[in-house]
Amino acid sequence: MPSSKPLPPDVLAIFGPTASGKSDVAEELARRIPAELVSADAMQVYRGLPVLTNQPEFPTRLVGILDVGEEGSVAGYQRLAHAAIDEILAGGRRPIVVGGTGLYLRAALAELALPPPAAPGERERLERLYDQVGGEQAHALLAARDPAAAGAVHANDRLELPKEELQRRIEIRTRRMFERGVEDEVRRALAGPVSATARTAFGLSEIAELPREQAIEALILRTRRYAAYQRKWMRRIPGLVPVRADRPPAEVAEEILGSLARA
Repeated sequence: MPSSKPLPPDVLAIFGPTASGKSDVAEELARRIPAELVSADAMQVYRGLPVLTNQPEFPTRLVGILDVGEEGSVAGYQRLAHAAIDEILAGGRRPIVVGGTGLYLRAALAELALPPPAAPGERERLERLYDQVGGEQAHALLAARDPAAAGAVHANDRLELPKEELQRRIEIRTRRMFERGVEDEVRRALAGPVSATARTAFGLSEIAELPREQAIEALILRTRRYAAYQRKWMRRIPGLVPVRADRPPAEVAEEILGSLARA
């Protein structure tokens, strides 16, 4: 159900490891508030590879805008992302930037007002406290010391998708890609010119060069390694508020809306 409390047209960014369900959550948010999605994925910009790059069916800006023969760049993406965000804001809607390519997310949000990074060692200290006393107790201690900060975060802040569940989702999604015809998609793409940037798409070389089962296993392994890198990169984002992703996207979306309403 749409939120009854109006929300300011600020920019919302949803970032997470591949297969964590961030796109589904973003879509649920866009169904509840006046918003438009903006992709921050380096490979979803390419046409002709919707299955391989997991392009959303939900209307999303900056998806399928380049031919596979064209070179992509962070600078080029940044210009387009800023233009899209400005246009969405001018229309009185909330831009929701969603993706898993760290550099593209940073490019989309560059020049926007972001919270400063925590002092050296502060994040590690708070994480140790969280592990020692649990989420609710840690939140209570934060509320006693900094009520304003406590009001801006959920009591279960820092919880995320368990590693085992993420790995399971990656395998399911990878095998589903083959069921949806990703091998034919790759063959069609490679029949014409492919830029050096597009050739870095996960799975392109594996699917083209390996027997099916070997390609599946190789892609699962490569994607899991990339997801581990994304999880580490997430910790460097200032002001990041993690939410639990091991539940229905609609429930995650409602929690995010609640946090926005309290901010």
